Amino acid sequence: MKSKDIRKEFLHFFETKGHLIVDSAPIVLKDDPTLMFNNSGMAQFKEYFLGNGTPKSNRIADTQKCLRVSGKHNDLDDVGKDTYHHTMFEMLGNWSFGDYFKKEAIAWAWELLTEKYGISKDQIYVTVFEGDKGDGTSLDEEALELWKQHIAEDRILYGNKKDNFWEMGDIGPCGPCSEIHVDIRPEADRLAVDGKTLVNMDHPQVIEIWNLVFMQYQRKADGSLESLPARHIDTGMGFERLAMVLQGKSSNYDTDVFQPTINKLEEISGVKYGTAEKTDIAIRVVVDHLRAVSFAIADGQLPSNTGAGYVIRRILRRAISYGYRFLGLKEPFIYKLYPILKAEMGDFFPELVKQETIVTGVIREEEASFLRTIEQGLNRLNQIIEQLGNSKVVPGDVVFELYDTFGFPADLSRIVAEDHGFTIDEAGFEAEMAKQKERSKKATALVTDDWVILDDKGNEISIAYDNTEAEVKITRYRKVKNKKGEFFQLVFNQTPFYAESGGQIGDTGSISTLNETIEVVDTKKENNLVIHFVETLPENVNATFNAKVDTEKRNETTKNHSATHLMHEALREVLGTHVEQKGSYVGDDYLRFDFSHFSKMTDEELAIVEQKVNDKIAEALPLIEKRDCDINEAIADGAMALFGEKYGDKVRVIRFGSSIELCGGTHVKNTADIRLFRILSESSTAAGIRRIEAITSNKAIEAYKDAEKNYNDVLAALKTKNDAVKAVQHLLDENAELKKQLESFVAQQAAAEKATWKAAIKEINGVNFLAVKTNLDTNAAKQNAIDLTKEIENAFIVVGTNDAVKPSITISIAKNLVDEKGYNAGQIVKEIAKHINGGGGGQPFLATAGGKEVSGLDAALKQAEDFVK
Repeated sequence: MKSKDIRKEFLHFFETKGHLIVDSAPIVLKDDPTLMFNNSGMAQFKEYFLGNGTPKSNRIADTQKCLRVSGKHNDLDDVGKDTYHHTMFEMLGNWSFGDYFKKEAIAWAWELLTEKYGISKDQIYVTVFEGDKGDGTSLDEEALELWKQHIAEDRILYGNKKDNFWEMGDIGPCGPCSEIHVDIRPEADRLAVDGKTLVNMDHPQVIEIWNLVFMQYQRKADGSLESLPARHIDTGMGFERLAMVLQGKSSNYDTDVFQPTINKLEEISGVKYGTAEKTDIAIRVVVDHLRAVSFAIADGQLPSNTGAGYVIRRILRRAISYGYRFLGLKEPFIYKLYPILKAEMGDFFPELVKQETIVTGVIREEEASFLRTIEQGLNRLNQIIEQLGNSKVVPGDVVFELYDTFGFPADLSRIVAEDHGFTIDEAGFEAEMAKQKERSKKATALVTDDWVILDDKGNEISIAYDNTEAEVKITRYRKVKNKKGEFFQLVFNQTPFYAESGGQIGDTGSISTLNETIEVVDTKKENNLVIHFVETLPENVNATFNAKVDTEKRNETTKNHSATHLMHEALREVLGTHVEQKGSYVGDDYLRFDFSHFSKMTDEELAIVEQKVNDKIAEALPLIEKRDCDINEAIADGAMALFGEKYGDKVRVIRFGSSIELCGGTHVKNTADIRLFRILSESSTAAGIRRIEAITSNKAIEAYKDAEKNYNDVLAALKTKNDAVKAVQHLLDENAELKKQLESFVAQQAAAEKATWKAAIKEINGVNFLAVKTNLDTNAAKQNAIDLTKEIENAFIVVGTNDAVKPSITISIAKNLVDEKGYNAGQIVKEIAKHINGGGGGQPFLATAGGKEVSGLDAALKQAEDFVK
């Protein structure tokens, strides 16, 4: 069965069981601070399990794009080394939200696997939770009895808490689970060794393919369990592993999920898959990581140096490194595999088709950049090894610095070291890595108490679009600790505070009673709850509070948000309809807008965009807002939907004239409220991605006033009333003439000094040697040294520039001395430059070094002379 058909059969089967089939959520999470990426099928449904939202249906099924490369679920280091771990994978799942439970979940899983997919019952093992004394839980007898109706009891195994108890996190919904394992070993092997002894033993051919989670408990902050008011089903089946089983393969990479890209990689590299372990691992790493990076970028997460972007960059660099080291690929190559991925998966995941230009452009640029980094790292490591001399061990902190600063793989450091007869200090490197992990852990550590529930009616709503002030009551609160200290999170029955979302910052303000006022320092959304951050808990949490938003900050933020909509439309009019939003920041101080475009915008284009936005402001276009609009109707009306965003069936549409977008942010009532729009800068953030920063309203007006003042100050300094250009041109002409005169003077001085130097040359052991200090600049001194080497036979010239801020040393050696005596100016200058606290290098016959300590020049020149002697 082809992989496309496997996916279709799964979705069709559960559709016949009354499940609503929904699209995969983006791989990158936006409104869940506990997760960077969707790492399981249930991640997009967390709010329903937590009781913070109502699902479209009590029965849902889908295939979810997942990424497991950080946190608790991190498979990155295993990928490539075995045949069944992946970074990005599809998780086929079916869910019940308070509807069916264990009986139906087990029966349907068995029916699908054995009757629809035709997996032999003799190859299947299942596990049930054996209980845990620490939690006070016992054997899951309900699941055990249900499984006995379908499978022989000797094929039902008991699993411990690690394998058979699933938890969302340290606190939250959880419950026992049943895993389904399939033994795909040849029949002779199955007869020789009982498969049950290999379950959960990391055997590559006795694998878990499906996990049925019976969510029936809530884990409290103190570690205890309490029963949930409603019981849920959460299942996840690995699509790639299922394909391996149904296609009769012994490796996920042998299935049609990966074979087309492997074939293309073989063509590019000239390396055949299945010929050697090291190259096989490299090929698996590349084709796996291609998927992870491509889907992340298509969903809007660009590689960067922080957060989720850093993780994506690390995955891509791991793939590039494997290709460079084991497949001999020294030029960008991963982007060439993308068309194959698009052809195989684009039908079901249309973002791969829509975002092809952006994805391939970003990957290609990242590849080119990192390949240059690898070369720089190699040069740096070779220098370090040369300096280490006879120690034969590269310190662990050096290897870590190369890894942390340059992204230079530790494995590559090992290979280079071994080529020079060195080893690396493995213990030292691991210690540095552990320190980094601890620093990262401390930076992100968040200790959260259980919610204290004051009102469990569950009617917490946002009224932020229509209000900036309201009477509220606290429905729940909890204490949170991190490296910044201790604070509290509050949830209200209704809130006028806008929660950070879609690039727009969260509101600040206060809540107050007659007796106290508490500052709200931020507002965020977590699993559909609007959470208000305060530094102190109110004295009486049951009181009624007057909640008041900082309206000045809200108003300025709102103006900037509406301006991004007008600018988005203007960019599409000026540059073309390929322009799409790729990220944004909307604050009260400025706006930042990232968009797809392939070249730097001209000054003329920027001016036109700015003018178009200001024209829309001048038109005084009223806001036309539609709430709870059917998404298909909204898109049919021309509303823009962004890839990487998760939309429900009902959406909010924002229209200003011909600008129509789906948006959850706050906006002005009329474009005239924005007053003025000004672009500050335009730059590149990645291949095919440009960024504009801009300001509006009072800040834009102030910027124009400052520019006018600066211009008037320039006129005054130039002693002219209105023709600044003419006055500046006059100054430039004068400067050019003075520069010519200075260059002529320097040339005369250099020529005079060269004659003096020539007379000072002395013969040492058949070498015409000169060591001299000079006040000439570095370039003139270097040219004199080169000229003397050409004019004098057997010349060895060393010149130190007597510059107190940036002293330098130049060594020029006649080519015959290099050939006959083995002199190497590059090595010599590196050694003597230590006296001036510097370093450098170059070719055997010409090298330079810069430093910081001019007082060391005499010692440096003497060491050079001692070397010749």
